[in-house]
Parts: sequence; structure tokens; C-alpha cells
Amino acid sequence: MGEDRQATFGNDGELQTDTPPEATGENDFGEEKDGDETNGGYSRYVVSSLLQKAVRRSDDEVAAWAAWELARSGFGWNLWDRLNLYVVEDLRAGQDVALHIAHYEELAEEWGMDTWRGRLCGIQGALAASRAQSSREASNADAYFGAVAEKRAEAFERGETPTHDFPVGDLDVGGEFDAVFDGHTGEGKRKGRGTEFFKTRGARVGPEGEGETSARWQRLAMVLSDVDYTEEQIRHALEPVDENAKWDEPSEDEL
Repeated sequence: MGEDRQATFGNDGELQTDTPPEATGENDFGEEKDGDETNGGYSRYVVSSLLQKAVRRSDDEVAAWAAWELARSGFGWNLWDRLNLYVVEDLRAGQDVALHIAHYEELAEEWGMDTWRGRLCGIQGALAASRAQSSREASNADAYFGAVAEKRAEAFERGETPTHDFPVGDLDVGGEFDAVFDGHTGEGKRKGRGTEFFKTRGARVGPEGEGETSARWQRLAMVLSDVDYTEEQIRHALEPVDENAKWDEPSEDEL
């Protein structure tokens, strides 16, 4: 499991892989299995695709069966490869399902996928993925940003303003994202932006803001700092970022 398998294309255009020994033998009907055939007589590629669609559609029973079929047929490595891919391709970010799947995979490696306990790990992994919140947000973001990059480059080549641009525009000093140009950037250093700029702009969080204890520590650190912060600067540094205007900041003369 987790081991890379050599993939090639045959003369008929079909994807072929080196079949691991555990995936060989007879199917449920007593017939010798083809290279990518499961015990139930299905193509492992089709079962793998079914597993992914079942995860996307939150169909627990179908996802559990597909995992069981791959596991019992000697394609456990394929099952874990797919489940780990689904975590980043088909599930909403920020969920702990990735840790559950990784733990089930570790247990399956310890016990062996050809055991009852190994099969249970595969089913549990599939159920964890199926019961998590489905979303293709990362895939959609990748496709969207890639399409914008292509159209943007075509527009620049024609000397035109692109009709679609990245959400950050040109990233200029003094623009919407001016807060990023602190002393950690070349532009910020050239403008002499040091700790004061970073504390009052670059280090702000939101929209919930700092917790009570963290805010108290930050205030005391600023009061005791060698930088002579004004009360207005301290207030602004502690103020949560506006939910509807995350990048709005007062000019450097206004604080």
C-alpha cells in the first residue's frame, strides 16, 4: 500500500499496470482474473471511479462497497491512493477526515489488507470520506485561476486590458493590498516600513479578532515596546479586520 505502480498504455489504448501478486488468482466465479479485474468481475478503474463519485454524492453504502471490493481484490494500494486524493480533490478544506483516513491506512498496513481487519480499515476510510462535507472547491479554484491566467496572458499579448484578472490585480504599493508591503518585502524595506507598520497593519487578524488573552498580550507588548505607539495605533492593531472590507486600511498619516 502506498507503493507506486508502473502504468503504461497498451496497443488498444487501455491503461495497464503491473498487477501485484495479491490481485491475481480467481474471481468469485472461479475464473482466472484479468490484470485489472476485481474479485466480483469488475474493472478496478470503474470501481475506483464509482468510489470517488459515491464520496462526492455522500452515498455511504456504495462507497463502502467499492472500498470493500478493491480491498478484497488485492487493490488495497489503489484504494488508499484514491482516498488520499479525494481528501484534497473532493472534500471541503479544514476537516479532520484526512487524519482519520491516514490512521486507518496505517492500521491496514500493520494488519495487512488481505485480512478482515484490513478490509474494515478500507471501509472505514471510505465512510469517513463519504460522510465529510463534499466540495470540489480546490479543483474549481485551480481550474478558474488557470483559465484566468491564460486569458490574462492573451490580453497582454494583444496589448489589451484583460477582461478577467486575478483577485489581487497588480499588487502595487498603495493599492488595495498595501498592507502586504511591510518590512518582509523589498518594496516595504525601501519605504522604511518596519515594526510599526507591521504591528498596525500586517499583523492584524479577522474577522473574529484576537482572543481576550492574546489581545491583552499584544497590547502590553506594544505599550512596552521601544516603538512609541499612539493609543489610536494600538486600538487599530487590535481591531478585527472588517468582514466586508478585509483589506481596507487607513493611510499611514491617519494613525
